[in-house]
Amino acid sequence: EANGVFYSEAEPSLFALQWELGGEQGCQVHDFGDLNFTQVPNDELYNNLVLYPRSVGLASQVLADAVSRAVAAGHRCVTLGGDHSLALGSVSGHAQQCPHLGVIWVDAHADINTPLTTQSGSLHGQPVSFLLRELRDKVPQLPGFSWLKPCLSASDIVYIGLRDVDPAEYYILKNFDIQYFSMRDIDRLGIQKVMERTFEQLMGRRQRPIHLSFDIDAFDPSLAPATGTPVLGGLTYREGMYITEEIHNTGMLSAVDMVEVNPLLGASQEAVKATAGLAVDVIATCFGQTREGAHIAFDELPTPSSPDESDSQEQVRI
Repeated sequence: EANGVFYSEAEPSLFALQWELGGEQGCQVHDFGDLNFTQVPNDELYNNLVLYPRSVGLASQVLADAVSRAVAAGHRCVTLGGDHSLALGSVSGHAQQCPHLGVIWVDAHADINTPLTTQSGSLHGQPVSFLLRELRDKVPQLPGFSWLKPCLSASDIVYIGLRDVDPAEYYILKNFDIQYFSMRDIDRLGIQKVMERTFEQLMGRRQRPIHLSFDIDAFDPSLAPATGTPVLGGLTYREGMYITEEIHNTGMLSAVDMVEVNPLLGASQEAVKATAGLAVDVIATCFGQTREGAHIAFDELPTPSSPDESDSQEQVRI
């Protein structure tokens, strides 16, 4: 049985997800509720560019503490956001309890700019740079981030689905030998081979907890339109489900982030429902939902209690 633990920001798919895991799959589900974050007043830009560093840094610390407590209590933790900056907190909190974890980052974007290479200033495009030990001397100390220490090595993370990578990010991926599979790689290799190589990278030498950080924009925008930075040519439904099915089958999944589902950006109610429903499917598949039918254990088929008696009654009726 799986444990689902949820932290959300008014996520429209939350109740559907709880029903899917608890009602349909027989998981024990505990909702820890929403986390409350304080917007820091006069949160000035860092380096005249990076947005809301104090607010994001302190919110990430709150999330890290909450995830750490959930994992320490024996739960597998699901974090619903929000943008991908939340991985600063979720991965850090997870690593406090599981220092040897491996991260699978499913996303159209690498999110590995540093505060000195970012073009947008948005911290949701930078979380991985704060988490990597190899970039420790490339990332300045932002206000609100004094608590955060790098917890991953370059060999501890694998990207799947990349197709919109900035020049500095490409430099980092190549020069620090970070494993990634772009959409071109998925086209070339097929999703089965991509997952085999992912597990070889992360678990070829030892079993370890897996942290899945899944951005809904990894999917093609035709499937997930209600998101902030859609990029054409993304994952199909089948590819996305295969990724999470294979992660579940390892038995090592320990935490999941689902980010960038934004109902405010849906052009219609149908677009919002499609995006939220897809997010539910991703997480439910992480916890055992399959495309092969029912999931709850079925012990044996019923048999007629007294077939001879039934036949006799039928003969009398005739």
